[in-house]
Amino acid sequence: MRRLIAALSTAVVAATLATGAAVGVVALLDATPDQPNTPLISYDTAPAAP
Repeated sequence: MRRLIAALSTAVVAATLATGAAVGVVALLDATPDQPNTPLISYDTAPAAP
């Protein structure tokens, strides 16, 4: 009976830790600001065709 209780409590603790880690990862991903979408190279006019 003790082993069953130990196994159940271990499973509950593991599920709680996994849920907490998942929520933490989602919170970290939402906390990062979006990067501006600016091109590295811009042309005033279209480049000449070869």
